[in-house]
Amino acid sequence: MKTQVNLIIPLFLIFLLFLRGSPSETQREVGTLAGIVSDRATAQPIAGASVVLLGTTLGTITNTRGEYRISDIPEGTYDVQVSFAGYQTTISARVRVHAGQEKTLDFRIAGGVLLNEMVVEYDRRLLSTDALGVAKQSYSIRERQNTPGRVESWVGDIRRSDFNTEEYAFIEETGFVDPLTRALSTFSIDVDAASYAIMRRYINSSQRPPKDAIRTEELVNYFDYSYPDPVGRHPMSIYTEVARAPWNPYNLLLHIGLKAKDIATEDLRPSNLVFLLDVSGSMSSADKLGLLKQSFKLLVQELTAADQVSIVVYAGAAGLVLPPTPGNEKNVIFEALDRLQAGGSTAGGAGIQLAYDVARKHLIKNGNNRVILATDGDFNIGVSGTGDLVRLIQAYKKDGIGLTILGFGSGNLKDSRMEAMADKGDGNYFYIDTIREGKKVFVDQLRSNLYTLAHDVKIQVEFNPAIVGEYRLIGYENRMLNAEDFQDDKKDAGEIGPGHTVTALYEIVLAENVTGRTHPGLRYQNQAFPVKHDNELGIVKVRYKNPGESTSIAMDAVIVSFIESETTDNFRFSAAVAMFSMLLRDSGFTGNTTAAAIIDLAGSAKGQDEHGYRAEFIRLVETYDLVAMATARPVTLLD
Repeated sequence: MKTQVNLIIPLFLIFLLFLRGSPSETQREVGTLAGIVSDRATAQPIAGASVVLLGTTLGTITNTRGEYRISDIPEGTYDVQVSFAGYQTTISARVRVHAGQEKTLDFRIAGGVLLNEMVVEYDRRLLSTDALGVAKQSYSIRERQNTPGRVESWVGDIRRSDFNTEEYAFIEETGFVDPLTRALSTFSIDVDAASYAIMRRYINSSQRPPKDAIRTEELVNYFDYSYPDPVGRHPMSIYTEVARAPWNPYNLLLHIGLKAKDIATEDLRPSNLVFLLDVSGSMSSADKLGLLKQSFKLLVQELTAADQVSIVVYAGAAGLVLPPTPGNEKNVIFEALDRLQAGGSTAGGAGIQLAYDVARKHLIKNGNNRVILATDGDFNIGVSGTGDLVRLIQAYKKDGIGLTILGFGSGNLKDSRMEAMADKGDGNYFYIDTIREGKKVFVDQLRSNLYTLAHDVKIQVEFNPAIVGEYRLIGYENRMLNAEDFQDDKKDAGEIGPGHTVTALYEIVLAENVTGRTHPGLRYQNQAFPVKHDNELGIVKVRYKNPGESTSIAMDAVIVSFIESETTDNFRFSAAVAMFSMLLRDSGFTGNTTAAAIIDLAGSAKGQDEHGYRAEFIRLVETYDLVAMATARPVTLLD
């Protein structure tokens, strides 16, 4: 009998557990918050509004009916924030969530009145639904104009200025320098590529690019080169090659290359990415917000569950529209991107502050933490001056958060501003003119563009005056450093990513070709100097910091004076690109450069050209030559 009782009790307990099923919300002490977000004036539901519990990682986005639902909220009291571009951010304070219960909290939010460019008026909330079931919204936008006599035109639903306000910083070409007076040439590396894509956009539109839009180092570094992989303790290798300059056979061309070691995909650190997206009125065209969405979707396709994405937008005000979301939840991220619409002024400073705050709050220790800013650069609300924006970014970069800036569109591109921000924010700057360029940045070169292998990378070349009479660095005008900056670890410099290459070129006049090489008024350099190291042209020195470290590491390589008779594809193609840059800039050092010479030289160095970038370059030179001929003034022969 006793045995029977012992059997019955366990069976009874199992039966009770079966009836109860899995642990309830009450047992787990979590509750749910749900409700509807709507327009205060029209009572229409708002799709795509962000609802977050401040101080937590909990949040969601409203569906096409304006509904939201946040589950698994630990019992407690929270401040709940709702934000949406063009509306005033609203916070409901001290909302109590009880375990095992669903609390209903509706929001009716007010549209913000914008003092500058755009006033957003919602004609009709839901027009149609796309294939993903995401509601599309229609905006009728009128521009408040405070500038007398300004000519305007309608572009789609947006009234925009009818003139070009693009900005490019003045670049003064560097001339030749005598190593007797300046033996050291020091500069920060550059892996930006925006200038090349901007140049391409102009030429494909049958226009000549503005001279100051052409940064030679960015044209040269748009392409990858086949340098030897690093070996030993340093994460980079140094490559040098010396031969006759194709545009001036009396001079030499020194080719310097750095190659960063690659990292396997499975070894990449998890990413905490904050997309900071400009949705102001100036971003309304297809080559801006439309291309932005397409490009970012390519990036999202490359992410994994270990990565996380947040989306911050800014127009008249800044707001979080997607809380941190795992990279494998691609539909959720796609839907958030699809809901974005343009309208309003451009409060870029506020957006940057919010994006960095989100990145810092959800920082992945030893991960790849990065803000990706996409804009046409037209900031006009709040902190908007280039200097103020640079100082703002500098204050945040100490948190170990990288910065990538993407420029879009034409007509009001603020190139100089975006380059300065990327330069001072431990970042890089690209310009997206086509979806193919979006693929290049976010797919083909994802690892090298979004991950940092070494930072504050500086190059210093010391030339041997016994062989080198004069030298000039081709490009890098706005990346030059003082000689003493090379060993100053507090001095900011450029970053390099896994597998990336960096190339620099010097034109050199041999000492034997420099006449009257004396310096009147100098006490110690008028006498002849002894010839030393006569087999060395100079030495390349590199300093870099490993991620997270503040002390730099040095490496160097001697440049032998042997002049190559047979040059590599690396040498010839980089020289061809430099020649084209000099042609576009009306350089004083073009020598015998012609479009035909560039095409021949680049064609001989095209190599495998896996993605067709080098073939495209040749076509651009051909197009430029046709445009130049078509726009040249005819020559009238006099009798």
